[in-house]
Amino acid sequence: MVGREAAPALLVLEDGSVFEGRAAAPGTRFGEVVFNTSMTGYQEILTDPSYRGQIVVMTLPHIGNYGISAAVAESSRPWVEGFIARQFTALPSSHGSEEDLLTYLRRHSVPALDGIDTRAVVRRVREEGALRGVLTTERSDVDALLTEVRAHPTMAGRALVDEVTCGEPYEVSPPAGVEPTSHLAVYDFGVKANILRVLAARGARLTVLPARTPARACLDLGVDGVVLSNGPGDPEPLTGVVAEVRELVDAGMPVFGICLGHQLLGLAMGGRTFKLKFGHHGGNQPVRVLGTSKVVITSQNHGFAIDPESLPEECEVTETNLNDGTIEAFAVRGRPVFSAQYHPEAAPGPHDASPLFDRFLESL
Repeated sequence: MVGREAAPALLVLEDGSVFEGRAAAPGTRFGEVVFNTSMTGYQEILTDPSYRGQIVVMTLPHIGNYGISAAVAESSRPWVEGFIARQFTALPSSHGSEEDLLTYLRRHSVPALDGIDTRAVVRRVREEGALRGVLTTERSDVDALLTEVRAHPTMAGRALVDEVTCGEPYEVSPPAGVEPTSHLAVYDFGVKANILRVLAARGARLTVLPARTPARACLDLGVDGVVLSNGPGDPEPLTGVVAEVRELVDAGMPVFGICLGHQLLGLAMGGRTFKLKFGHHGGNQPVRVLGTSKVVITSQNHGFAIDPESLPEECEVTETNLNDGTIEAFAVRGRPVFSAQYHPEAAPGPHDASPLFDRFLESL
């Protein structure tokens, strides 16, 4: 890699695998190791709160080519525990770059390494499933690191929403020149900024609520509908949130769930969720729209899914993943309530699924 000394760094996985690389940003962090297949959008990935608790391996060999720009961030800070690539670019080439990636990672104390065989790491994760790991540029005591990795909590059972949600409600208005046409409540389970951008651009005035906001407080706002956002961790420990979502549905409120919000809606309807082997992380997931010949390519980032056998009769599965058959969307019969496992706002990724926002606003 151009522009720095090749200091050593390690990635140690819970199965005993050890990968040696070069330090790109200093530090030591533990987390679940996942891989992302997106070819662009590394800044959006870094700043997506859904990655809380995870070390991200990028499958694209060169990361950092176009630098960092505040305008495309999905939140105010990076949330990944660590960042890994085959090679980081030290000298970006883009007129929009405000900072290079490595300076950004170091400024936010996100440890990173490159010079590693990322294909081998990805193959290991695909074969064994998502693995706990540690990325370190500071330690070389592999046996001790392995012991600590195996003592680190798994993602299953971790309720991480409270670590990423907003502390107080706040408002987002439509941009200049766009007339407000609706008022929505957005439950912030780790909401990406682009969800708020695309809704506001369509004329929605938004009240963003902390994750634990009671349904009654939301209903008292007099909103036209509710969006349940994306977020990190396991949905099943969030029993209190699930109960509030069920109350919103029972009150007849239009509800649109995205990613974690989709899973929480499934639980609220009486379903169950399960941990995927290695999750869906990237911008190239094919989704079939049932009852049609349509396939959409989607952006996804999740490690849990709804058990299709657990949903009650009133829920209709409307879309499935063509790779593994998992539920990608469902709707509640006779009600303006539906959800998507993928990210219709993309960022990064294709915009095939963006009409879902129009569908929800029309349902109001």
